Amino acid sequence: QLQASGGGLVQAGGSLRLSCTASGRAFGMQAMGWFRQAPGKECEFVAAINLDGARTYYTDSVKGRFTISRDNAENTVYLLMFSLKPEDTAVYYCAQTVYSSIRTRESDYNYWGRGTLVTVSS
Repeated sequence: QLQASGGGLVQAGGSLRLSCTASGRAFGMQAMGWFRQAPGKECEFVAAINLDGARTYYTDSVKGRFTISRDNAENTVYLLMFSLKPEDTAVYYCAQTVYSSIRTRESDYNYWGRGTLVTVSS
C-alpha cells in the first residue's frame, strides 16, 4: 500500500513537498516514481528514483525545479517541488515498480497510491 500526502493550494512560484510511504513490500529493492494527471489530460511521468537513490530522472518540464529523493529506512519517497507553475496543477501519484532501476512508463509500475492534489494559482 502506498500513501501519498503533501498536496495543497500554492501560489505560482511557491513550493511543496510531497511524501509517499510504502508498507508491506521490499521498498529498498524497488525503484519509485511520481506521475501526475492534470484535468482533462492523460497521466504523465514526472520523476523516478532507483532503489538506493543514487540515480534520478525527470521529465523535461520539471528539471531544475523538482527533486525526487527517498529514505529507505522510513520506506518513504519524496518529491520536492520549487518554482511551481499553474501548469503543474494536477493530481500527483506515487508508484512502485518491481524493477530496481529507473522506469518512466506507467506500465512498468505495479503499485499505485491514491493521488494527492496540487493546485497552483496564478
